[in-house]
Amino acid sequence: MNVSISQLPGIGQKISLKTGEDSMLVLIVHHTGKRELYFFEDKDSEEADFAMDLTADETREFGAQLLGATYQPVDADKLKIFQNQIVMDWVEIKQVSSLSGKTIEESEVRNKTGATIIGIVHGDETIAIPEADTELKAGDVLMIIGKEEQIASLTALCKGEE
Repeated sequence: MNVSISQLPGIGQKISLKTGEDSMLVLIVHHTGKRELYFFEDKDSEEADFAMDLTADETREFGAQLLGATYQPVDADKLKIFQNQIVMDWVEIKQVSSLSGKTIEESEVRNKTGATIIGIVHGDETIAIPEADTELKAGDVLMIIGKEEQIASLTALCKGEE
C-alpha cells in the first residue's frame, strides 16, 4: 500500500492510500474535525465510486475496527485443513461474471470448478448452506470451500475471468 499525505491550505489534510489492486481510499481531515472518506475503485478515476462523511468519533471507531479491536481474522494458514488440502475463502461476484443471475444449480459451480458454496452474503442477508435454487447476484459475497486450485477457479469465474 502506498500512502501519501498532503496539506490542503485552508481546509486541512488529505491522506491517500493506494492499494496493490489499483484502488484508492482518500481521507480528508478538515481543520474543523470533519472527515470525508472517498473510495475510488480505479485510482486514476476523477470521480469517487463511494463517499461518506464521518465524525471524529466515527473515524476513531472505524480505525479501531481496522486494527482489530473486536475481531482478529484467522491466519490464512490456519484456515487450511487436512494438510493444506481444503481451503475456505470469501469472494465477491462481479457484474461481469457469468454466474450473476443464475441459480447455483444453473451455474454448475461445483461441476466447473470443484469448489462448493457454503454461504452467501447478499446485502444485509446471510444465507448459510444455500439451496441449489438460490440465485447468485452481482455484489453477493460467497463463502467457498475447496482445494486451492478449485478456489482459484471459482474466484476467476466470480471476477468474470472465464
